[in-house]
Amino acid sequence: MLARSFGCARVVFNDAIRARQDARTAGEKISDTEVQRRVVTLAKATPQRAWLGEVSSVVLVQACQDARRAYRNFFDSVAGKRKGRKVGAPRFRSRRDNRQSIRFTRNGFSVTARGVRLAKIGDVELAWSRSLPSEPSSVSVIEEPDGRYYVSFVVEVA
Repeated sequence: MLARSFGCARVVFNDAIRARQDARTAGEKISDTEVQRRVVTLAKATPQRAWLGEVSSVVLVQACQDARRAYRNFFDSVAGKRKGRKVGAPRFRSRRDNRQSIRFTRNGFSVTARGVRLAKIGDVELAWSRSLPSEPSSVSVIEEPDGRYYVSFVVEVA
């Protein structure tokens, strides 16, 4: 189920990029919520994308947010509002990418004694490198090219 989540996140990210590109070429301004409605909510109702319903919606929404952030960084870079080097336009994610990742926000996971419980995936046992200093706000699951998985928590420390 974890591998399917990676694939769904990639598909939703690519669909969000395509929806924004299509709207831009048509000269229409599209809101972030409209992009999410088109590529997640309406897509689940179609027979071609019905399998998106098997994956946690938290992962799909985060993929839309990642695409939104990529476009924001691009436009801020072009306008000169973004510090650092210039950023190119967002690119489609390939299934042959070396690293794949999914992100869960607070309502999509819970920390257990043996690991983490992910929405619509279940319990994932972890080999903890250290204890968490506080309650995590989000978790990223990363699949490396060698097939190993890593879990990264975002925590706030004083």
